[in-house]
Amino acid sequence: MNIIFALLTGLIFGLGLIVSGMADPAKVLAFLDLAGSWDPSLIFVMGGAIVVAAIAFAKKRTHSLLGFEMQLPTASHIDKRLIAGNLLFGIGWGLAGICPGPGLVLLGAGFMQGAVFISAMLAGMLLFELISRR
Repeated sequence: MNIIFALLTGLIFGLGLIVSGMADPAKVLAFLDLAGSWDPSLIFVMGGAIVVAAIAFAKKRTHSLLGFEMQLPTASHIDKRLIAGNLLFGIGWGLAGICPGPGLVLLGAGFMQGAVFISAMLAGMLLFELISRR
């Protein structure tokens, strides 16, 4: 049953990315281009997501509405690895206009840039695992 809810949630999330324009790298890059032809429309998408998340997390729950156990991160410290990871993510998002969710949407829609992005992301994850084991 978990897999069905995961599939439905992923489909709804992907559809939301498409409808909002977040899966369009050109729109994301226009949002990030503060010095050029800035497109502020994604602020409303992000603001809406923050409102929905705030409502969902207003009560400290131990289980979801479907009865599944909540698995939230417990770490609260900021270290060099977190900062470096955030910087790499931001640089990648700024260069490509794609992050993991939209990358999967683009891959599923058959766009080559989605395949290139997901391949690069997986290579980076593999490289991290190899380096962190040493």
